[in-house]
Order: sequence, then C-alpha cells, then structure tokens
Amino acid sequence: MSLKRIEPGPGQESVWDYPRPPRLENSHKHIQVIFNGSTIADTHRAKRVLETSHPPVYYIPPEDVQVDHLIPRFNTSFCEWKGEAHYYGVMVGEQVVDIAAWYYPQPRMGFEDIGMYIAFYAQYMDACLVDGEEALPQPGGFYGGWVTSDVVGPFKGDAGSELW
Repeated sequence: MSLKRIEPGPGQESVWDYPRPPRLENSHKHIQVIFNGSTIADTHRAKRVLETSHPPVYYIPPEDVQVDHLIPRFNTSFCEWKGEAHYYGVMVGEQVVDIAAWYYPQPRMGFEDIGMYIAFYAQYMDACLVDGEEALPQPGGFYGGWVTSDVVGPFKGDAGSELW
C-alpha cells in the first residue's frame, strides 16, 4: 500500500515538511490535558517536537502539570535523538492509566530544553486540547503525537506506514 502526501491547505502544516532529525520549538498554543474530569495539565509554554511523518508531540513544563496525579514508573525506552525516556502513570480518583506520559530527565544535545517536560499519550486521556481543539492520538498505538486540523499526513502509524 502506498500512502501519498496530503497537500496542506491554508493554515495547515504537512508532517512531510518536518525535518529529520527532529526539530524542537516553542509553542504558545493553549495546551490542556484532561483525565477523569480533572485538568491535569494547562499551559501556554509547551514545546513541540516536529519529526518527518509524525504529528507534533507537545512537552509541558512540570510546573504546569498537576504532578500529584503522576505515578513514576520504572519503564524506559530510548530515542536516538532525545535519549532515554522515563514514564509516568496517571491517577485521578480511582481511575488509573499505567503508562500515560513520558519525559526525558537528561535529554541529548539539541533537546536539553525538554528536560523533565512531560508529554501525554492522547489515546489514554479523556481529552488533549490544542487551542480548544481536541487532538486525536497519532495512529499506531506506540506513538505520542497529537493530530489536529492544522496538521496533515499521512502519519507514521497509519495503515501501510510500517513499510516506511
């Protein structure tokens, strides 16, 4: 199956115009994460990572996250660009998601600005909002990008992308 690049319309970005290696940039969009009826993250100071074929991943400063809802996990993974990721579960009331977010305690050169910033998997939250728009999770289950109407694909994780 061949996936063709979607041409962006006015005010849209194509993930195929994002660089590899990825680029880190500031975002002043209003980012909110809601779980079990509680807003657990709310910021205008997020950073986003843009990588070819992936929708943006938003990293939120820990001061803008209700960290009392985070449960440290022992899981780690490795990104060739950003380094070793560590994970959090999220608990609000009796509702728990075992692996819901991740962060880089000591990111590699070029990504130092996201050190300790927290990214959330949209698929496990009630809502992840970008300027009030509910983001869809990046397809594929493993990835953490947020798909909004201002970003077009196809995206890594779509059916057929396993051949890329």
